[in-house]
Amino acid sequence: MSMTKSQVLALLRESRNERGVANWNKRGTKNGKLKSFGIGLTRLRMLAKQVGRDHKLALQLWKSDIHDAKVVGLLIDDPKQLSREQAEEQVEGLHGGVLAHVFASCGATLTKTSFAFELACDWMESSDDMRRRCAYFLIHELCNKKVMDDAFCLGRIDHIQNAIQHEEMWVREAMARALLGIGMRDKKLNKAAIRAARAIGPIDIDYGDGNNCKPLDVLKHLTGEFVKKKLKS
Repeated sequence: MSMTKSQVLALLRESRNERGVANWNKRGTKNGKLKSFGIGLTRLRMLAKQVGRDHKLALQLWKSDIHDAKVVGLLIDDPKQLSREQAEEQVEGLHGGVLAHVFASCGATLTKTSFAFELACDWMESSDDMRRRCAYFLIHELCNKKVMDDAFCLGRIDHIQNAIQHEEMWVREAMARALLGIGMRDKKLNKAAIRAARAIGPIDIDYGDGNNCKPLDVLKHLTGEFVKKKLKS
């Protein structure tokens, strides 16, 4: 039996994390007007599985002013019912990027739609920073699928190498992830991505005061043992 929006909100309220709430409030205006129960993404994924796929409910949760509810809405949506029009509307409401990862990466529902690759190609050409950011997240997620051939991937590597240092900061981060994903596809692309990573050099990302996150070291990952073993198999 499907859950209601009220039931999901009650479930989220029961999982409230005071430390997470304090951290959310500390970030203040960076989160826009959204409120939060301070629940971590791992816990939200567990709760989303408990709720189950439900397109109608997903749309209702997306309209909430509670961050955790929006995340669950993105996680439980049905890729067969999610339309391009919906994606275009939702990308406008990512609240400064705080929802971008769940929207376009980390196994996001959007990556499972039939139009994800076409959307990524279109958004890479957009003048909107958020759309370009999400486009490269999508490319990273789609790297293991047949929708991209080597010619396309080599073209993306060249573009990333030439454009990344001139891009908006969060687009740079997404480009770095796309370069890593492409470089893990096969040996040919790995060599091309390594050359690009060396030419690019360090990628500057400011995660804010008190944040221990470090920019992704693409070269380190592409030349690491995990990728070497992956490409040998």
